[in-house]
Amino acid sequence: MKVAAVQMLARLADVDYNLKRAEELLDEAFGRGCEMVILPEFFTSAVAFHPDMLEAAVPFNGPVLEMMRGAARRHRGYVGGSFIASRGGENYNTFVLAFPDGDYATHDKDQPTMWENCYYRGGKDDGILETPMGPVGVALCWEFVRSRTVRRLRGKVDLLVGGSCWWTVPDKAIPIPGKKHAHERNLEIMRETPVRMARMLGVPVVHAAHAQDFACRMPLLPGLPYRSYYLGETMIVDAAGEVLARLSREEGEGIAVADVQPGRVTPCEDPPDGFWIPELPWLIRMVWGYQNPHGRWYYRRTHTGLTPY
Repeated sequence: MKVAAVQMLARLADVDYNLKRAEELLDEAFGRGCEMVILPEFFTSAVAFHPDMLEAAVPFNGPVLEMMRGAARRHRGYVGGSFIASRGGENYNTFVLAFPDGDYATHDKDQPTMWENCYYRGGKDDGILETPMGPVGVALCWEFVRSRTVRRLRGKVDLLVGGSCWWTVPDKAIPIPGKKHAHERNLEIMRETPVRMARMLGVPVVHAAHAQDFACRMPLLPGLPYRSYYLGETMIVDAAGEVLARLSREEGEGIAVADVQPGRVTPCEDPPDGFWIPELPWLIRMVWGYQNPHGRWYYRRTHTGLTPY
């Protein structure tokens, strides 16, 4: 089947603009003969530590879901992407895969990454969607770099879809020891991640991404600006790990298109025994260690109507 992965230049927390732009990109991709189009993680808002993000969550049963279902019905194809969705009094990073008949299946990202914890909580499903084409797996951003993702999907899905909103370290205005190495390694991990996941699962991977600059605040240091960018690396990879189509960050907004054959081959790489698949730089592990609990505290305070600081 012909599939597309979309790379976006979303505006931070501007749901109305991003929803309209996403629909335009969907129409463009389907106009090129695609049968499935995957949008990035957080395609309605991107994500960063910024007060505007408190307005980025939308009701699950609302205009975002209806846009995706409407596009799937209109083009008789599959539409996927994730957004911060509110339901049952909580927010989740919910990936929706809408089917050609307008039906859909969902996956909630299992664990927020760093400042993402400020805006939603993790889900508990296995990330396996029952679809008219067979079982489809979903992974979002750092779900791609955790070995438990491989273990819950391996041998159970015929295709993996998803995306990321993967940012990098702040600009040179903030002197941090080891920052250059952390950036270089972070980019290297991003580039190899969809390929390694395809090799570990033995199925094709469709990975959509963001590529824009952004400016936000530093968690726990609200007076310190954090200016950076998302890493891009939108890819379509076959079951053996060969990259069929790719967009780098420097290429900006666009659509990667390739033909893939859903189905399983024998995986040619095993996941490591540890929590992470790649070796993460110490700086990134340190930030993971402090931003996760800070974000959970921030989410609980804002969710109960309190001002965090």
